[in-house]
Amino acid sequence: MLLKLCTIRTLNLPDNYLMEGFVEEFLYENPLSQLGFILSRNKRAEKITELSGNYKKQLEVLKSNFGQPNSCSGEPSLQNALELALSSLKHMPSHAIREVLVIMGSLTTCDPGDINITIQKLKTASIRASLIGLSADVRLCKSLCMTTGGDYGVVLDDVHFKHLLSTHALPPQAAAEHSSSALVKMGFPHHAPTDNKTSYLAMCMCHLDSEEGSKLDGGGYLCPQCRSKYCELPAECKVCGLTLVSAPHLARSYHHLFPVQPFTLIPIDQNRTPSCFGCRVQFKTIDKQVYKCEKCCEVFCLDCDMFIHDTLHTCPGCSTNQQTYQTLSSES
Repeated sequence: MLLKLCTIRTLNLPDNYLMEGFVEEFLYENPLSQLGFILSRNKRAEKITELSGNYKKQLEVLKSNFGQPNSCSGEPSLQNALELALSSLKHMPSHAIREVLVIMGSLTTCDPGDINITIQKLKTASIRASLIGLSADVRLCKSLCMTTGGDYGVVLDDVHFKHLLSTHALPPQAAAEHSSSALVKMGFPHHAPTDNKTSYLAMCMCHLDSEEGSKLDGGGYLCPQCRSKYCELPAECKVCGLTLVSAPHLARSYHHLFPVQPFTLIPIDQNRTPSCFGCRVQFKTIDKQVYKCEKCCEVFCLDCDMFIHDTLHTCPGCSTNQQTYQTLSSES
């Protein structure tokens, strides 16, 4: 099971709405993953949110911490932020992808020790660190990304900033030497009816530690192991530690583990393949090349090829062919 963990240290955040869109896109593409924020200012690092998959809580933190003009005052400390992220990620299981994304708006960093030692600790713990610079190219930042295998980029404008953030929404390919097979126990809770007359009242575990508090209610999702109630999924049960997900969440994460292989570009043959298998559009004389799936040998046009790999994540030819579909299911 792919688990992507990301900790973001925001040193200077002029475009708050871009970060809000990134949080929503990241947790939508990685519903089984968790996200956390670390803020570095005044030569210190502060963890403002724990690792969680609840995007509403993350957005509330963004609005409350970065809505004021002096929210990122003072000189940051990149080493303190990396050490704090390392302490949060190094105890994660071996099958998890540990990733750190740094958004840095300062050209300097005030560190208490040798930051190169911290970078080597990240590499030893298999933590991939990427960085997006808001000001200029910094050699230390580039060395951090190259050592840990991350990506480094400097923002040109708001459009480029949005593009750099979107590249980190999808999970990276796991390295074979650092990945291991493991069984992850999960629970699929059923939704209790909201009518208080037909269901028993219970306090929601999601809001026990929040400011608004938890109220007695009859609706919500009940943990199949300890019967604790939660408002939203996915979540990790605070009582028994079971990961609670729904079937759509698991399906959205599945295509990242087994992506559709790239189709082969072949010259068109009007006699053998007169139309696209996906949209059934007739190939014209101006069409010189088409895209062929090597598993089911069906031919697709350019639009269907882009739709299959970017949105659908399933080959229509392989899924409609019963023999091919059974072979793919046994391989996965």
